[in-house]
Amino acid sequence: MNAYIESVIETVKKKHGSEPEFVQTVEEVLSSLDPIVSAHPEYEQVDLLGRMVEPERMFTFRVVWTDDAGKTHTNIGYRCQFNGAIGPYKGGLRFQPNVYPGIIKFLGFEQIFKNSLTGLPIGGGKGGADFDPVGKSDAEVMRFCQSFMTALYRYIGPDIDVPAGDMGVGGREIGFLYGQYRRLKGVFENGVLTGKGLSYGGSLARPEATGYGAVYYTVEVLKHEGESIEGKTIAAAGFGNVTWGICKKAMHLGAKVITLSGPDGYVLDEDGVCTEEKVNYLLEMRASNRNKVKDYADKFGVPFFPGEKPWGVKADIIMPSAMQNDVNLEQAKKIAGCGAKYYIEVANMPTTNDALAFLMNETNMIVAPSKAVNAGGVGVSAMEMSQNSERLAWTEEEVDQKLQVMMKNIHDVSAAAAEKYGLGYNLVAGGNIAGFEKVATAMMEQGIF
Repeated sequence: MNAYIESVIETVKKKHGSEPEFVQTVEEVLSSLDPIVSAHPEYEQVDLLGRMVEPERMFTFRVVWTDDAGKTHTNIGYRCQFNGAIGPYKGGLRFQPNVYPGIIKFLGFEQIFKNSLTGLPIGGGKGGADFDPVGKSDAEVMRFCQSFMTALYRYIGPDIDVPAGDMGVGGREIGFLYGQYRRLKGVFENGVLTGKGLSYGGSLARPEATGYGAVYYTVEVLKHEGESIEGKTIAAAGFGNVTWGICKKAMHLGAKVITLSGPDGYVLDEDGVCTEEKVNYLLEMRASNRNKVKDYADKFGVPFFPGEKPWGVKADIIMPSAMQNDVNLEQAKKIAGCGAKYYIEVANMPTTNDALAFLMNETNMIVAPSKAVNAGGVGVSAMEMSQNSERLAWTEEEVDQKLQVMMKNIHDVSAAAAEKYGLGYNLVAGGNIAGFEKVATAMMEQGIF
């Protein structure tokens, strides 16, 4: 590995050792940049990598809210404005009890390259809070969101930083956040948030976009191998927005998702989540706030495996689509034994580094990285920003067509970058290189700061 890359990774380990998720993603990205960094010694002269792995700014803030019983609670809010070299900071807000600075930085760092791959002018950022919306009333969530936005609104805007949803932040939360922003600013500046409701500037196809985009990317991988997605079986994880979108688009294209998972275990539906009733039931499951995938098993009479993950179920395509580090080395070995040819990451960093290295180097599987595969969500968010700025509303067909073209381009530029540096069809390295190259060029052209 290039000595400069090694030194930056070691520095990150020393400075951020208490933030393993951030260290993991930095190591995964930088280690694949060897060819391009070696070809550009000027990067070391201006410490480009050292600057790139540190956020331009990151701040925390107190979020105080009152529950329905009148009791006051205090949470911590975060926003990481990681890199704005190619556009305003763009990235979601995550409300989960496990949110802490390392999670926010890991997600923000990944967002830099994901957003770059879309080809759109958006920088990388992320935010959230250690608040759990599960089990809270609408009124409690509203009061939390209003307090959160009261602390955040000074630092965001359509040309500064545009948050969106993520885990725990859906249409309800975005609505409450925007309402408070409008109240505080006194303007209808709806381009400040994406993932909005259609009544105030949201985009058609946005809820499905990440899942749809993941399937479109997979279609391109299969084309490269001379195959079609029609008739393929998919082992997915989770049952939220992303997996719902995967199920829906796979059904449209003649494939079928056969596994779903949750905190309580996983279900195996060998007939596939491929009827309107089944796909729509995922929306009911999410809206119930129960967060139990067993509900699907009870509803449709399919096997439920408590406390287990679906890795090892026989399928043509594996799509981890739930959360970070969902597949460790032991589970990767089970996946390798299930006969699948394609490992398509969908969630942000769903695979530990050792598991990813095993799948890439010790199996014949084709591996695609999440920062490329799940870029459809932020891509359509950027399209939402465009519609807001132009006071337009595109049809669902227009958005879907643009999404398909974007995902094809992401696949193609990733494959081309890998080929350019003699790496063959290495989509992981290619995606990192292609995403990095645009940001690096912008940083070099803008000088040292």
